[in-house]
Amino acid sequence: MSCQSKGLSVNQGQDFEVALSRWVEEQLTQRQWSPQNSPLLQSLNGDAGFRHYYRVATNPRLLAVYAPVGDEDSHAFVAIARYLRDQGVHTPNIIAVNFERGFLLVEDFGDTLYSDALESDRDSANELYGEAMMTLLRLQQCPVMTIPSAEGDAMHTLPNYDQSRLREELALLHEWFIPELLGYQISDDEQAILNGLYARLESAALQQPQVWVHRDFHSRNLIHRDGQSPGVIDFQDAVRGPLTYDLVSLLRDCYIRWPRAQVKQWALAYGDMAVEVGLMAPVTQAGFLRWFDWMGLQRHIKVLGVFARLWLRDGKSGYLKDLPLVIRYTLEVADEYPEFTDFTYWFREKLLPLCEQQDWYSDYLTAGDLSDEIIGRGDMAHTEEVVV
Repeated sequence: MSCQSKGLSVNQGQDFEVALSRWVEEQLTQRQWSPQNSPLLQSLNGDAGFRHYYRVATNPRLLAVYAPVGDEDSHAFVAIARYLRDQGVHTPNIIAVNFERGFLLVEDFGDTLYSDALESDRDSANELYGEAMMTLLRLQQCPVMTIPSAEGDAMHTLPNYDQSRLREELALLHEWFIPELLGYQISDDEQAILNGLYARLESAALQQPQVWVHRDFHSRNLIHRDGQSPGVIDFQDAVRGPLTYDLVSLLRDCYIRWPRAQVKQWALAYGDMAVEVGLMAPVTQAGFLRWFDWMGLQRHIKVLGVFARLWLRDGKSGYLKDLPLVIRYTLEVADEYPEFTDFTYWFREKLLPLCEQQDWYSDYLTAGDLSDEIIGRGDMAHTEEVVV
């Protein structure tokens, strides 16, 4: 796991920080590990959830985590971490855990997020995405959906990414993004347009092979480690769901954008690999890309609502600046399919003018653009003759 420096005040975190520090000291003493320096815990950035992270002054480095019991499911985190690690996916090694207090001591993968590595060296994209897709392939090949629980006396079963769960996520668009962030009240006819869109996306998702789904497999949840496969974090919400969900999370990342031709090449290469290892039966390239595109549209519609909610409910404004790129993905993909013409026309006519009035808005047509260069030198070959 990894994070970067964070400004959590002492008063804000005083009680649990003191208790966490004492608990970590106990764990180190039991294992005869000595702290390298003082203070024992260095506060780090968290994520979109409620967890707090601290680097522990040990060698090798460890992370201490406070995951509030009422807000975070540490049982699922530990159970999934251990199972995926046994299957060859590099999740953090769990050193110690106290479920009652929400304390964890885990392996620290370091500071180099995939997003940082890609931004600093775009020529490494083919190599890094190749490694990430091989990790995803391992994850999706995990043979069972019911695994030993964190405490070993029961079983943890992955929830199904079913129609009701997909609809609950899509509804965030008309529950948070449209009325709460933009201040627009949709009519019954407009809701009917959205309901038709939602139903098509749900049906396409459920048609796909159902596999292990991380649910947030992107550049900020992958840690680059020289000479090793990427570290994978924030997997505690894993479900059984559509094969392309994590793939589109990775390749149409909400924080970094790649040329559409390159994304298509990577996606089709992954489709070939999925067929080769038996994750799915052969389908046409057009059929696979339709799965991929429509799954991405579901995700990005959901993310519009999620990012709005993170600001309006949780006070986390940092995600607002990423909304233009999410809008770009949403409209670019929907424009490719005549089934969504009513939606794209309505979005541009009614919602875009309201977006343009927001402080966070920047031109969605150029959101995520860094350059028009061809990405990468080492070609991850994919020929158009191959049918996935």
